[in-house]
Amino acid sequence: MSDRLDVIQCTIAHALEKTKYLFSDLYWRNLEEYHHFSLQFTADLIAMNKSDFIISSTHQEIIGTEESMGQYESYQFFTLPGLFQVQGGINLFAPKFNVISPGVDEQIFFPYHEREKRTAAKTRAIEARLLRDAADDVFGRLRDPDKPPIFTLARFDRIKNITGLIEAFGMSKALRTGCNLIFSAGTVDPGRARDPEEREEIEKAHAMIERYALHDQVRWLPGLQRLDTGEAYRIMADRRGVFVQPALFEAFGLTILEAMLSGLPTFGPLFGGPQEIIENDVSGILINTSRPGLIAAGIEPFIASCARDASRWDEMSRQGIRRVRESFTWKLYSEKLIGLAKLYGFWRYSISKAEKQELNRYCDILYYFLFKQKAEALPEH
Repeated sequence: MSDRLDVIQCTIAHALEKTKYLFSDLYWRNLEEYHHFSLQFTADLIAMNKSDFIISSTHQEIIGTEESMGQYESYQFFTLPGLFQVQGGINLFAPKFNVISPGVDEQIFFPYHEREKRTAAKTRAIEARLLRDAADDVFGRLRDPDKPPIFTLARFDRIKNITGLIEAFGMSKALRTGCNLIFSAGTVDPGRARDPEEREEIEKAHAMIERYALHDQVRWLPGLQRLDTGEAYRIMADRRGVFVQPALFEAFGLTILEAMLSGLPTFGPLFGGPQEIIENDVSGILINTSRPGLIAAGIEPFIASCARDASRWDEMSRQGIRRVRESFTWKLYSEKLIGLAKLYGFWRYSISKAEKQELNRYCDILYYFLFKQKAEALPEH
């Protein structure tokens, strides 16, 4: 469309798959049936190079950190054995790369103490479903629903690591004594899973709950409607709970922003975008999510300190709200995006014609001789 209409092309990628799955390039054939990585990575290369400008959520998405590779950085040099080898796939130093962090919808997500914005009937209905009501699609009945909740919500993907949080809770005497675990993810019934990976994670969750005998300390709900998630966070904050994002890697972390703005003290992984959202031990806490024991060890001190001093919870709640309102609103996002669109509208017509032709040939080869043929060969669903 950009070429045909001669308009600016901006690419905003929520997350790239390449760094989520270890060695997904070298072993692309093993995952091709479900993920079609050869098509994904080729499309990524074309989009990155054809775009007039690219928006990422964090700096580490582009260039990584001292310990980890950036999502875009991983496209500089890689090999899909038997298909192609990439050398200099993307110029990370091109001015087209920009960082604008997403915002939060403040109509849905706002602090729990702003009671005038909340609807009492809606709060009661969601609270009953989260904590008490029996239903065929909900697992677990809490023995003591008044305990502070550890709350999370996400897709039931391996990378989101909800089973790691369940195991962390199960193996921690301190967390089981002081809290309940409540999570909203996928479906309780593995037979209704969307794909084999989700089914495997659901079965693993059931096994963990059984192994640690968590039936009366865990409440498991299917995914919530988006319009209900804000109130769910606020209900957890009403009960002096915490939000934990246990992902093995998180490209950015919108749920982290949502929970923080709702006033819920928030834990996020050390790996990925949360490093640029959370001011550690001020507006939230960064934890190592690579093993269940490390997740538990990251949460336990805060829970213990809140039991000793309630002001610790209050201060973390205030700082989380402050952090989001200062740096992660859609007003800030839209102002920056409009400014960049104006800038790159000029830039598009000022770069060398020869350079642009060379880049177009590179992308056309990838598209016509690889991507298009492989995409057309996919079976229809």
